Amino acid sequence: MVKEIESETNPLLTPWKAGRFQLAHRVVLAPLTRCRALGTVPQPAAIEYYSQRATKGGLMITEATCIAPEGHGYPETPGIYTQEQINAWKPIVEAVHAKGAMFILQLWHVGRASHSDYQPNGQLPVSSSPIPPSGKIYTPKGLKDYEVPRALEETEIPKVVDQYRRGARNALEAGFDGVEIHGANGYLIDQFLKSSVNHRKDKYGGPIENRVRFALEITQAVVDEVGADRVGIRLSPFGGFLDAEDEHPYALNTHLLEELNKLGIAYVHFIEPRAIHSMGVASPHAEFNFQRVDQNLDVFRRAFHGAFIAAGGHSRASGIAAINANHCDAIAYGRPYLANPDLVKRFEIDAPLNKYDRSTFYTQDQKVGYTDYPFLSEAQAGKAA
Repeated sequence: MVKEIESETNPLLTPWKAGRFQLAHRVVLAPLTRCRALGTVPQPAAIEYYSQRATKGGLMITEATCIAPEGHGYPETPGIYTQEQINAWKPIVEAVHAKGAMFILQLWHVGRASHSDYQPNGQLPVSSSPIPPSGKIYTPKGLKDYEVPRALEETEIPKVVDQYRRGARNALEAGFDGVEIHGANGYLIDQFLKSSVNHRKDKYGGPIENRVRFALEITQAVVDEVGADRVGIRLSPFGGFLDAEDEHPYALNTHLLEELNKLGIAYVHFIEPRAIHSMGVASPHAEFNFQRVDQNLDVFRRAFHGAFIAAGGHSRASGIAAINANHCDAIAYGRPYLANPDLVKRFEIDAPLNKYDRSTFYTQDQKVGYTDYPFLSEAQAGKAA
């Protein structure tokens, strides 16, 4: 169990390495869906949004970005499969690079977390098996029940794998430094990994060795396209979001990591078990107890040979504790980074944080709740220091 540790030297602000990336500090911008990419195309406001949060030697991960028209399942999310989208990302990447940060694009396909209202020609969304998530989905035509998805045919899987490969290639064309494969949170890759969703009888279902096959084929294709030292993957072993759970999370993810080690990817990005249903909802005292005794990431930390990023409701103090305990190499911050564009500076001087406004997380407004969170004034910075 990691305890809160305050240190005179903040380990969050020390250098580290992930693949080809030499980083100056360990405060990572987590991938945050913002629903501001109108018509699947990133908008000019994203230039300001991302560059506000960019720091010299920092690592930033984009919002989840769809690899194909079939990959969408939320309002106004961006893509990386058309030339228009690639061209729209270019000035955003340039602005981040101008601040000296490394910028990673997260490759996304939601699978069954979609609806025919989002799909080309009104077709059914796809998944590993014809099992719908519980609950409802916001579609372009209103709130509806999830539909029973169509199970991908084995012969169709190479096409989806190629969509990930093309997404990675397009990301580099847009100027990104690398890509992160979204294998978490109950989306398409996770739908193949988790036993609660994957009921297939072919070589992609059943035993763990089969259920990891889809993730590994995608990772191999992406590695072949852009190089292993540019590639990461995000995983949520103890999730539950979209009903994606596994009976044996340690065995599943340890085996997956052993296979990923063979590919030599730059990093893995794990969601902490205290992030309830992988949505970052922690108890008021979670920062003093950010690992459950029966569920923690340490076995995965030991199993993986590359860099290890942890995410899930961390504070400045719990991040310091995690790094000091060698729980991970870096911490991905979501809501605090969203509300504090100068989060790294605030962590450096231990300044108070802006409070986030949950009601503006997923609006389409190009300013409110997006680029209008205030920076520290000189007076505030001096007082905190």
